[in-house]
Order: sequence, then C-alpha cells, then structure tokens
Amino acid sequence: MLTGKKIVLGVSGGIAAYKMANVASMLVKLHADVHVVMTENATHFITPETFETLTANRCYTNVFDRSMDIHVPHVTLGSTADAILIAPASADVLGKIAHGIADDMLTTTILPATCPVMLAPSMNVHMYENPIVQNNMNTLRTYGYEIIEADEGFLACRDIGKGKLPPEDVLVEYILRACAKEKDLTGKKVLVTAGATMEAIDPVRYITNHSTGKMGYAVARRAMLRGAEVTLVTGQTSLDAPMFVNVLQITSAKDMYEAVTAVADEQDIIIKSAAVADYRPITVADHKIKKKDGDMSISLERTDDILSYLGAHKKPGQFICGFSMETENLIENSKAKLEKKHVDMIAANNLNVAGAGFKTDTNVITLITKDSVRELPLQSKEDVADCILDEIIAKMKA
Repeated sequence: MLTGKKIVLGVSGGIAAYKMANVASMLVKLHADVHVVMTENATHFITPETFETLTANRCYTNVFDRSMDIHVPHVTLGSTADAILIAPASADVLGKIAHGIADDMLTTTILPATCPVMLAPSMNVHMYENPIVQNNMNTLRTYGYEIIEADEGFLACRDIGKGKLPPEDVLVEYILRACAKEKDLTGKKVLVTAGATMEAIDPVRYITNHSTGKMGYAVARRAMLRGAEVTLVTGQTSLDAPMFVNVLQITSAKDMYEAVTAVADEQDIIIKSAAVADYRPITVADHKIKKKDGDMSISLERTDDILSYLGAHKKPGQFICGFSMETENLIENSKAKLEKKHVDMIAANNLNVAGAGFKTDTNVITLITKDSVRELPLQSKEDVADCILDEIIAKMKA
C-alpha cells in the first residue's frame, strides 16, 4: 500500500523508542521507502544501526555530519517526504517544534516539511498533563500538526496514567491514512453496512447467517483511506473496527433499519454489504424454549427491506450500491434486484465460485449497473473494495 511513498520516522529520547524498530519494519513490508531521523538522546535507547539494517537507508542523527549521502539532508528529507511521524515525541521535542526551534537533525527536518506531520507524545503522566506540555500540543494543532493521543496504562517509571506510546499497528494506520491512497473521496460522506444480523428466537437462540463482515469492513476502511467521512453500521463480527470510522453497532435487522434510515439522508454514498435477515420470528419467547419430543416449527415474518427504502427515498446526487449473494442466475437475479430496488449499482457474487462469498479473504464480484456489467477477477477483499469505490466515483462523475 505504500509503494513509492517516502516515510520519515523521527525518534526522540524516550524508553518507547524501541517500538519504532517494529514500526520501521512494518512500513518496509508495506513497500515504503523509510528514512529515520534520531535525536542524540534517542541513540541511548536504540542504535542508528538497528534502523539502518531494517530500512536499508542511512539513519540521520547529526546536522553537521559531512559523510551524509544527500544534499542538505534536513531540507531534502523534510520537503520530499509523503508523511512524517515523530514517535516517541518527547516533551522537549514538542516544545521545540511548537516554537520553531530547530537545533538538531530532527527539529530542522520538520520545519521545511510540507507533508502531513504526526506527533505521538510519550512520557510520564505528570509531564504529559503539565499545562505547558498541553499548551504546546494545542499550539501544534493550530499549525496543522496531528497529535496522536497517548494511551493510558502502567508506565516505565512505574506511574499509572496517560503517556504510553500507542501500539505499533496504530501508528502505522495513521501513516496509511495520511498518504496510502489518493484522497478522491475527500468531502464525501459514505455509509457502509456490514456483517450479519441476529434475529432472536428466545434468550438463548437466534437466526443468523454466515457473514463475517470482512467485505463491508474492507470497503469502510478503504473509503476512509481515500478521504471519506465514513459511518459503518455493523452486525455482530469478530473483526476489529477500522480506525477513523464512526461505528454503529447493531444486532437485529430492525436495529440496522433504524440506524441506516436515521443517517441516510446526509450520505453521499451508501454501500449496503451487510447480510440482513429477510425473516424474523413473529414471537420471541421470554424464556428458553425447552426441548420436547417431536418436531417444532417457528413462524416467521418479513423484516424491513432496507435497500428498498433507500432506493425509494434516494436524494438527488446520492449513489446507492447494494450487494447480491446468489447461487444461480447471478446476472439475471442481480439485474432484477437493481431495477426493483431502484438503486444505482449491485455488487454481485456467487457463493458457488471458489474464493467468493463468506469466510474468505478474497472475493469474485460482478458490478452491475443499468448500462454495464463488469466482472472482476479473484482478488483480496481490500482490492475489491477499491474497485467498487473506483466504479462508484466514475459513475458519479459521468
């Protein structure tokens, strides 16, 4: 995801500096060109050689090192980076940057930077809460720098409170949001539904389906990375919610209907990938239904048709994409659904095709509109998500 992107990691003096070796490694695995700049104090916690081994690039620590391999390194690194992350950001470094002080390799690299700059403070809880430090962070925010909030917990100094550096995967996600994708959905509000609904039979049992939510979560995350303001309405799933996304957790089809219809009018794009139950028990028992001899039947009633509601209440300029899971007659059934529901596109897949459907990390999708049928190859659900968004953006511009 970061092929061709230059990422500068700034490491200042703090015990959490050791975590940045893993961050550098994770970014390299995403094919980023990673350059590390360290303060002198940071070298007491982790060596420059560690970063040079992981990144295959020179680690910079001294502005006046004549052996450096690029012209005016602090200007070149700062002005050509796609994103800069300073982590851990010590109280000293926060104060210097907030007041334009550039007296070492790290702070001089920040001043010429024109890319997104993120700072992840990490320090003792009392230092973190000191009003001077808090004021410096607020000052940095007014200048457009992003402050990554510290976590709470047991600190290296044995205090308990706020000041921990967030986990490495969280730091990487900030970088991905900053520069992994073109921001072609900036200013757009996108609503995504995902996962399965659960329709109660009694306090113990329920009716559901095999959906894991992976497809919808991939769509929500990719839309976020492309700059959209994303709302994810999700049924029960074991997945971690994407960062930087407004998540509305629901259980039943009725819950999803109410959550979606409450916010639908303000959305520019709605992508309904959730597997919503078509039927629910007419009566839900207050107590567990005890097993008896013989068979048992459960009377069912139709749930609210969310996609039909959205199609009937579609506002001008809004784009609605539904999903269709079929086992036969994929194109015919999906075209009929497109017309009946009055939506703009159906993303259809066949459960009988290898690599498609539930409980996989891949999918095989056919994108169907009133004037086109586009068959996509087998690919990861993340790549499928981008293809769906590409198609929506193209149709909205047409």
